[in-house]
Amino acid sequence: MRAFVFAFVLAAVSTALLTPLVRRLALRIGAVSNPGGRNVNERSVPRLGGIAIAFGFLLPLVALVLTKSSVAETLRSEWHKVAGLLAGAVLLVGVGVLDDTRRLRASHKLIAQIAAGSLAYAAGYHIDAVRLPLIGDLNMGIFALPVTVLWIVGIVNALNLIDGLDGLAGGIAFFAGITNFVVAWVSKDTFIAAVMATMLGAVLGFLAFNFNPARIFMGDSGSYFLGFILGTSSVAGAQQKTSTAVAILVPVLALGVPIFDTLLTMLRRFLERRPIFSPDRGHIHHRLLDMGITHRRAVLILYGVSLVLTAAAIGVSLGRSWQVGVAILVASVALVGLTRFVGYFEYLLLMRRQRARLRSPETEALRHLIPELPALFAGARSEDEVFKVLGAIGPRAALAAVELTASASKEPAIHRWEWKDAAGDASELVSARYPLGDDRSARVDVRFRWRSATGDVSPQMEVLLQVFVDVVFSALVRVTSPLVAPVPAALPAGVSAERASQPAPVDA
Repeated sequence: MRAFVFAFVLAAVSTALLTPLVRRLALRIGAVSNPGGRNVNERSVPRLGGIAIAFGFLLPLVALVLTKSSVAETLRSEWHKVAGLLAGAVLLVGVGVLDDTRRLRASHKLIAQIAAGSLAYAAGYHIDAVRLPLIGDLNMGIFALPVTVLWIVGIVNALNLIDGLDGLAGGIAFFAGITNFVVAWVSKDTFIAAVMATMLGAVLGFLAFNFNPARIFMGDSGSYFLGFILGTSSVAGAQQKTSTAVAILVPVLALGVPIFDTLLTMLRRFLERRPIFSPDRGHIHHRLLDMGITHRRAVLILYGVSLVLTAAAIGVSLGRSWQVGVAILVASVALVGLTRFVGYFEYLLLMRRQRARLRSPETEALRHLIPELPALFAGARSEDEVFKVLGAIGPRAALAAVELTASASKEPAIHRWEWKDAAGDASELVSARYPLGDDRSARVDVRFRWRSATGDVSPQMEVLLQVFVDVVFSALVRVTSPLVAPVPAALPAGVSAERASQPAPVDA
């Protein structure tokens, strides 16, 4: 245990000392994250923090290998795993640095991630079999390589996608590392325990500069590095448990927040018919900010969820059958609660409704009618003729009824048109109300009723009906109908509308 504490402290101190130097380097070469777009930072912040994390991680491992201890002997005996871990990590740090400074294509980064995963597989990190409930062992066979690489690449990208707020990715990696360390320590896996101790120290040393308000970001170099370390170490931990279902659940639960966010992101982009790798602002942390939650509180909320998942993952690994069930139930409640809290279910429902709205018959009918409206009302010479045109085109717009009512009044309708062919059951109808003219001076409101395919008023229908009302208002103004407010006369030259609206001065 002393060796692990030594590695943790040395990694934390090394990273804390290196981070200011890396920050200066990032500022000097222009590797900074500027405000705007998907970035939520309000000022320019340097990136490349992953370099400090990587060096802070490497130094304790080298120091441990040079000591005379059981941990050193274990590291030397498993040199092929150490070499594969460091080779893949260095590769991804290098790719992340290039992306932080020059911006690489998504395809190039994916190739590098696959290469790093393949290096890990060659070093002995394998997912050879998975035991599924009610099914039994599922041997990967020739698919062991792609499944292992897919797992590592998935974790790398999951942590990268969640890296959107100060200290968020680092904190989630820290909690996941605690899970891996506890499981490794209890199962006497010295190699993974040493790796996790150094990673935890490096992350903690960096969080001192990365927590809100951040003075430096880890960048892709940091998220790729941490994602690779967590992905490979979880595979090694699973191997120690002979590929049981528990061994698979532990890393999934420990990294539940980024994995869950990644799956929801892929689903969202699929529903929106956008490329899977296209950037957006629909991640869990973005939705928390859009709800009005402060930057720091959003991070703390996700820290809390990660802490619950960490406890659940440890419970799954170390508990008995009923304890495993309780842990899985708690984790499921936490993830579903987070999803409901940020409104993901409502978002998916909205996407479904929007797709239906684009094809709804009432929207299509009104959309085709709108271009003809000015010409239809152009021949009206009186208020009665305007109303006659309105009564004739209602069915063409798939409307059930139109009412003119006095604004801010509960009196019966001034005029009402109803089309029985479109009405049907009144309980199935939706309605929308618009002022006839300017909101502040309108004397009459127009109320539309129609049968909606989605059961509510779509945004498209709202816009189209507003255009409808504007055309009717223009026709009534032209025929000088008493239902509409008089239009102000043209202002004298040099007199602004704001000045004309002010009351005249009173003589003393």
